[in-house]
Amino acid sequence: MEKFNQGLLAYLSSSPCPFHAVEVMRHALEEAGFAELNERDIWSLEQGKYYVVRNASSIIAFNFPGQSDILSGISMVGAHTDSPCLKVKPNPVLNKQGYWQLGVEVYGGVLLNPWFDRDLSLAGRVSYRSTAGKIDSALIDFKRPVAVIPSLAIHLDREANKERSINAQSDIVPILMQADENESADFNALLADQLQAEHQDIQIDKVLDYELSFYDSQPAATIGINNEFISSARLDNLLSCYVGLRGLLDANSNTPSLVVCNDHEEVGSASSSGAQGPFLKSVLERIAGSSENFIRMIDRSMMISCDNAHGIHPNYSDKHDGNHEPLLNKGPVIKTNANQRYATNSETSARFRQLCEQAGVPVQDFVTRTDMACGSTIGPITATGIGVKTVDIGVPQFAMHSIRETCGSKDSYYLYQVLKEFYTSAP
Repeated sequence: MEKFNQGLLAYLSSSPCPFHAVEVMRHALEEAGFAELNERDIWSLEQGKYYVVRNASSIIAFNFPGQSDILSGISMVGAHTDSPCLKVKPNPVLNKQGYWQLGVEVYGGVLLNPWFDRDLSLAGRVSYRSTAGKIDSALIDFKRPVAVIPSLAIHLDREANKERSINAQSDIVPILMQADENESADFNALLADQLQAEHQDIQIDKVLDYELSFYDSQPAATIGINNEFISSARLDNLLSCYVGLRGLLDANSNTPSLVVCNDHEEVGSASSSGAQGPFLKSVLERIAGSSENFIRMIDRSMMISCDNAHGIHPNYSDKHDGNHEPLLNKGPVIKTNANQRYATNSETSARFRQLCEQAGVPVQDFVTRTDMACGSTIGPITATGIGVKTVDIGVPQFAMHSIRETCGSKDSYYLYQVLKEFYTSAP
């Protein structure tokens, strides 16, 4: 378990955004002998292991034992690569009171308070024109702290602990450096310098655009007197991406199996690389080989949608239903909702409970309070889009959508054991 979690911590710390998360997964797959497929090519699949990437931020990897075996169904695990964050605006530079700042846009349901007074870095994808006139893209990661969003001192707001609210337009603008008010700032030139420093083999003529987000530069860590917790940014939902991938790699099975990690879940999944887009369905159709085979294959398949769950908080226990109070380090959580915000039904939850039993792993249940709204996952979207039987599960965690989240150090390994069992058994 400790070795497994060290790998998880390394993945979390090296994946500050969806692009980096997918790049790290790509390298792991290639080291394991998976061959890359390109969507624009004709696929002639033979027995083997493959992966395909879309938009550099979503990835599907699958084990293909042969066309006849595929018709028995595929064991699928789904997760998402994105997390709530602050994204840099297209024209972000602000020079106020001698400080150079970058305007940001809130991505997803961010818990804003914890972003203050953190050591922030910057990472993402930059599109540029080369000296040869070709448009290309590359990833950058400053890695070191380059910005901060300072709190307003309590002396200037005596009611801060009672009434302070946050204006997303004006209160969370990161400071990068000091500069004279008359000094012009060229953010694209700064990005070109960073690109050149990280990719010395490319020749940059001009930075054309970017998709960049700020992130907490503090690395992931194991905490607690007995090391019972994992603390990190982006546990929701990079933990599920890592566990799903490792389960697929380590199962070493000839059973038809697949992991999909989509981007844009935190903003509704409505994109070409999101779960509401055609990425997974198009890959499955090509695996099946015909529309008739696709329908037969899906009817025999099952999806485990992995997205973290709300562990009961000891300071706010009344926010949970009294009979559904997931505890950290007590196993993965089956998430159920009568209004189909989760895709779980009695048959798919029964299958997951059996898998937990076979793997020797405890399992818990979560239903939101009836008087509270319920979040959702890629589970209902995928089930709706391709018709696959789906169960929504996840490890319990604290502080979902904060800049720093907490889960149990046992639960990641529990989930890994269950997914390995799933990948090695028939759907």
